[in-house]
Amino acid sequence: MTTASLSGRKILLIVGGGIAAYKALELTRLLRKAGAEVRTILTAAGASFVTPMSLAALTGHPVRSELFMPEDETAMGHIELSRWADVVVVAPATAGLIAKAANGLADDLASTTLLATDKRVLLAPAMNVRMWLHPAVQANVERLKGFEGFHGVAVVGPDEGEMACGEFGPGRMAEPAAIMDAVEGLLAGPDGRPLAGRKAVVTAGPTFEPIDPVRGLTNRSSGKQGYAIAEALARLGAEVTLVSGPVSLAAPAGVDRVWVETAREMQAAVATALPADIAVMSAAVADWRVDGVASGKIKKAPGGPPSLSLIENPDILAGVSAPGKKRPKLVVGFAAETADLEANARSKLSRKGCDWIVGNDVSDDVFGADGNTVTLFTKGGSAEAWPRQSKAEVARKLAARIADHFKA
Repeated sequence: MTTASLSGRKILLIVGGGIAAYKALELTRLLRKAGAEVRTILTAAGASFVTPMSLAALTGHPVRSELFMPEDETAMGHIELSRWADVVVVAPATAGLIAKAANGLADDLASTTLLATDKRVLLAPAMNVRMWLHPAVQANVERLKGFEGFHGVAVVGPDEGEMACGEFGPGRMAEPAAIMDAVEGLLAGPDGRPLAGRKAVVTAGPTFEPIDPVRGLTNRSSGKQGYAIAEALARLGAEVTLVSGPVSLAAPAGVDRVWVETAREMQAAVATALPADIAVMSAAVADWRVDGVASGKIKKAPGGPPSLSLIENPDILAGVSAPGKKRPKLVVGFAAETADLEANARSKLSRKGCDWIVGNDVSDDVFGADGNTVTLFTKGGSAEAWPRQSKAEVARKLAARIADHFKA
């Protein structure tokens, strides 16, 4: 998200009812800061959570709420409003608004506008976890995504977390910055989505290899770098499958996340995601697992700690890099090193058979941090040392290099 990145763009924001409606105010501020003109429709339920005055002050325009207003309907105002926008954003998108749009119901200004618009629609769902997971809601969302010949509905979120009701799970509205990113992605022209039509698979986070029902072998990877890469590739238009080990991160907008725990589960999920054009293997996969997981908790004994017999896990990067019909056109590996970064990274590049290796020095505070220092090594022998920057910036730079690779 950059200053004035939406300069001259027209955004119609529909604010539904729900505690997440307060986020619509911050979203409006971000859209205006990026140069967009914003007009708003506030549903009757939404007005229970935010006021028309707040939205009017932030947008500089009157807030529409009623379907039939004489001063507007002389020019069919509800139709004009739906045509005025470059994109229509529904945040929060309640179960009711989603159901109306999916089933062609139009009994208020918001639902009528959603049926009348000929522009892209972005839904940011927000509701109780049980509501979100209900088959009827899921079917309505999929129906909106799949209408043939329709101009298209995109969905950002929902995130996982604690609800206002105290329950935990998917249902929290995506954060305003993530919705902004999704808006920019929808409005980007061909030059802004150079990876459109490309498929990518990204691995992220640690794996966890159980020793017994309560213990396991794992590592300190937070998954932040891999998640940032998945998001950056999606913003450039790629269709991204993110295979994630156990982390506490929300799925990036527009990314299909697959949860796994062990290295073997990750290997199987990656195989299912292939074929793909791009593979970025950033996960910190455990090299070994226990040869025989105990069925019960291993207890302390007078003889001292138990001896664990370890066996090697499958080499996912080498498997993806191996020649074959499903080998991605570009395979990028990661080398997390505490010493001799260049030598170890180049050795891994050669052994694994991948095209590029991103070497990063993890001897400092990299795990869990927001910054990273990396060097990109290629099979052709080049090395690009990038200065320390945020993991999001590393991801954007890597995604841009990937896009340049395919353009060339």
